[in-house]
Amino acid sequence: MENHKEKILVVDDEASIRRILETRLSMIGYDVVTAADGEEALETFRKTEPDLVVLDVMMPKLDGYGVCQELRKESDIPIIMLTALGDVADRITGLELGADDYVVKPFSPKELEARIRSVLRRIDKDGASGIPSSGVIQVTTIRIDTNKRQVYKGDERIRLTGMEFSLLELLVSRSGEPFSRSEILQEVWGYTPERHVDTRVVDVHISRLRAKLEEDPSNPELILTARGTGYLFQRIIEPGEVG
Repeated sequence: MENHKEKILVVDDEASIRRILETRLSMIGYDVVTAADGEEALETFRKTEPDLVVLDVMMPKLDGYGVCQELRKESDIPIIMLTALGDVADRITGLELGADDYVVKPFSPKELEARIRSVLRRIDKDGASGIPSSGVIQVTTIRIDTNKRQVYKGDERIRLTGMEFSLLELLVSRSGEPFSRSEILQEVWGYTPERHVDTRVVDVHISRLRAKLEEDPSNPELILTARGTGYLFQRIIEPGEVG
């Protein structure tokens, strides 16, 4: 595994953007493969098994939303959407379909490089402090294994994306204590304070986690809303601790 270069699939129908990103990302040490439309993207993904996908929204044959949906049926790979759409609701659509992050066009390649580094770093990151040394946390029927980055509900493994897991791990590391959306954006996404206005990124990921983990996502018992602040994970009572 030494010298393993992380592979990035860049999907955009504009040849100039593919060329710029291929050049820049290769220069900073990534393997880069490209696709010009949604159908080619899925074909290339299955053939090359990349570590992350940079995915444009507006494309012929199959748009970025369609590609994102298809990828999520078979993979938890990190996905960063490129969106030229000014409407926030359109950006949120990509997140709701399973994207990990987005960058708005026109973007500076440096900004995208920072987003890629941040998403890949979260996925490789060691466990947060506040997690038991065993790395395993049991809450009702949910078992969280931070060493393997896996979550089980009863005996069934629940598939989470890397960013969903990192968000869950952060909340659990200080169970019972609220995190503000800004704190979450900084800790999980590595956003600089200027981007802390994008709090919907957090809200959508919380909704996705609740849909996967809660018995009744509309009435959550694990991931709670801290009014006026952000979110918290219900307080975990350690074995032998009196509640």
